[in-house]
Amino acid sequence: MITLDQLKDINERVDALNRYLNIDAKIVELEEEQLRTQAPGFWDDTKAAEEQMKKVKDLQKWISGYRQAKSAADELQLACDFFKDELVTEKEVDDDYAVALQIIEDLELRNMLREEADGMSCVLKINSGAGGTESQDWAQMLMRMYQRWAEAHKYKVRISNFQDGDEAGIKTVTMEFEGDSAYGYLKGENGVHRLVRVSPYNAQGKRMTSFASVFVSPLVDDSIEVVIDKSKMSWDLFRSGGAGGQNVNKVETGVRLRYQYVDPDTGETEEILIENTESRKQLENRENALRLLRSQLYDRALQKKMAEQQKIEAGKKKIEWGSQIRSYVFDDRRVKDHRTNYQTSDVGGVMDGDLDGFIKAYLMEFHTK
Repeated sequence: MITLDQLKDINERVDALNRYLNIDAKIVELEEEQLRTQAPGFWDDTKAAEEQMKKVKDLQKWISGYRQAKSAADELQLACDFFKDELVTEKEVDDDYAVALQIIEDLELRNMLREEADGMSCVLKINSGAGGTESQDWAQMLMRMYQRWAEAHKYKVRISNFQDGDEAGIKTVTMEFEGDSAYGYLKGENGVHRLVRVSPYNAQGKRMTSFASVFVSPLVDDSIEVVIDKSKMSWDLFRSGGAGGQNVNKVETGVRLRYQYVDPDTGETEEILIENTESRKQLENRENALRLLRSQLYDRALQKKMAEQQKIEAGKKKIEWGSQIRSYVFDDRRVKDHRTNYQTSDVGGVMDGDLDGFIKAYLMEFHTK
């Protein structure tokens, strides 16, 4: 049975969400934005109309989320009152508490996503590290982990590039997560992931350490303008490997886009390489590769902006994008994030996609207040 302090905590957190989200102001704003959608000729400018509808939908989402949290808290209060009159059981009260707590925590977590790109879909790329089969197997395990996370949170996942390992696992994979705030939730996965386990590929049964890198960038859409210098682009064609039928294996449908990126601050040139084998049609693969290039260029501009913010924000722990961020130690039954010190002994749950504890700990420590 929950305590009075737990009940008080639920009510206080709902009240706090009302203040943080400024719900009363959002309700007024929603009415004004909905009136704009009723103006004559609203759909004459399709792009502007879609942006306006997106603004309305976003306001509705916050208001609906708060009302759901408030309703759950009220239901819990009612259940506690009924329990005193012996009309409900302890289990029913505890169940209502669990529901209210989950709804409130989900809304609190979403409230942390305040950066410009946090609401976007995202691209997540996994590369196996040095170590051959062992690291390639680890890369595939990470791929499955993120797929399971996406399934649990109703995100659509599309594979835009996939390269098999030499004997097992994968060398690299590019995954697109489509849905609200996918980038906001997954941006903290950016970095090197370290696995320690007794290797099934080692005849002596030795404890092995493997590494795989994860790169996450927001997936931009047509509403965001990104300048691409076509003179710095070049294309290669190749046959797509793996499954897909005779056409995929015999015709050069795979595309490789090379872009000579010039850093606007230092003037240094770096080649961005993007491969796409998603479709059996070369033209569609070209379009997908260009979309991924736009996302990478946008992400670089975003990272520069974030770096400037981090210099200003004293007292925050420095975030090293691309450094080792998390260790998965199988035989010790421990997964630990080295940035937040959040850890769990539920290794199986993590590998099955239960990443919410790590995501919340990261956002609580590093999100911009």
